[in-house]
Amino acid sequence: MSTSAEQLTRVVLAFVPERVHNRLRFGKPVRETVLDRWRSMSYFPPGAVFCRVCWLANDYGTAVWNLSVLQAGRAGEPLQRMAGVMPGARRLLHVSSESKVRRVLQLIDEIDAVGIDLVAVTVAYWQLLHNRLVIGDPLPRYTLERHAAHLAGEVFR
Repeated sequence: MSTSAEQLTRVVLAFVPERVHNRLRFGKPVRETVLDRWRSMSYFPPGAVFCRVCWLANDYGTAVWNLSVLQAGRAGEPLQRMAGVMPGARRLLHVSSESKVRRVLQLIDEIDAVGIDLVAVTVAYWQLLHNRLVIGDPLPRYTLERHAAHLAGEVFR
């Protein structure tokens, strides 16, 4: 059964050298469309998890750093609206400073390095990571043991 175009979450990505770098760090779009030489669009089915990283620069260097782990919504679910994501998505994790973006990217790289598919990481981990970043607590690692427990249906802690 295919997902109709109306049910897909559309994500605009952009790259303008030395000004805008808006890309996916992970995620498996079902379709991608090139809009022009600077922009493209990725489409995700309901429930899909993906990570979007954005840097915006001015004449003095990088001014804005954002990283969001998002989950494409299902019909009838409340969604958070954000620029470049239509009609919106469920925000699992969001950080917006250079140091926090770098910390999360490091954790993502560690998960990737041990061979865990990033889209298969439990939603609860991204939410926990977000909450820990907000209050300044130590960040938990996502280990093979935690992933195995998630796949076995055990509660994540």
